[in-house]
Amino acid sequence: MPNTLEVTKDAIEQFQKVQKHMLVAKEENAKRTYESLKDDYLALKAILNVAGVNLTDIDKIKE
Repeated sequence: MPNTLEVTKDAIEQFQKVQKHMLVAKEENAKRTYESLKDDYLALKAILNVAGVNLTDIDKIKE
């Protein structure tokens, strides 16, 4: 069973990956893709907030 640090690390990595894809989708004007990724972004952001992660430096989207 993974510990809290491993779960948080995984969530941060997923959060950064989703943000990267969102930025590419926005650049390419892929609105449906961006909105689909935004659901994952918001879910991961909520998880990280509950885990007490400070998103100030890693949140590039800021939505």
